[in-house]
Amino acid sequence: MTQRQFDAASSSNSAQASAHAAGVSAAPITGREFYQLRRYNLLRGPQSKLTEDFFSHALMPALARYGMGPVGAFKLDMGPEMPVLYLLIPAPAIAPLAELDLRLAGDKEFLEAAAPFWNATAAAPAFQRVEISLLAAFEGWPKLTPPASSATRGKRIFELRCYENPSNAGHVRKVEMFNAAELDIFRAIGFHPVFFGDTLIGSRMPNLTYMLSFDDMAELEAKWEVFMNGPAWKKLSADPRYAYDQIVTSISNLILSPLACSQI
Repeated sequence: MTQRQFDAASSSNSAQASAHAAGVSAAPITGREFYQLRRYNLLRGPQSKLTEDFFSHALMPALARYGMGPVGAFKLDMGPEMPVLYLLIPAPAIAPLAELDLRLAGDKEFLEAAAPFWNATAAAPAFQRVEISLLAAFEGWPKLTPPASSATRGKRIFELRCYENPSNAGHVRKVEMFNAAELDIFRAIGFHPVFFGDTLIGSRMPNLTYMLSFDDMAELEAKWEVFMNGPAWKKLSADPRYAYDQIVTSISNLILSPLACSQI
């Protein structure tokens, strides 16, 4: 099998698996993105600058050469275990994301630019740990959508939310809830979603993750107040099929801001 055939087969099989997990037809889904979400756990001190430089001068230029983007690079402003940096990498298929580190390891241009980070020693490590998740875009939001302020480098913040589910059935129903109605409520209120992802590989599964963008905390709080008090959400959340205690066990809610190199 050639590499092109392998990539095509991987994409088709993965899309079918994701569709099955989301409770929809197993027929291949076209135009649906996949995401690699990286969390870099750091120590206070030089690790933050070293990792930011690695993103800016080595990793993101390599991703651009591979045709992958726009790439989001963020720092955690409100949440546990700070300092933490996040990287969000979109791709049209699973294979480019699954094979990314192998490709980077053979990329001479990348390795030269990445040397201070890539070759860091145990005595002076570049990071504590890196956690990587692989996600499939929701059927109802198949493409990453940067806010308009990304293009103008305007002021913006991001909210990264992860919903852990008590069972596979509960997970399927929560994804279904978004696709069937919750996304429409977001649109009607004027939220600015960036992506919605069903976690295929990662920690604390089953779960889903999504990201919203706002101008500032005032807009974030105002939009969520409208959402929670609106009749559309009250009606949807009262549906027994989507009873909270049956489909969600916990929600993590993080506030991020873009790094200077972020394309989102």
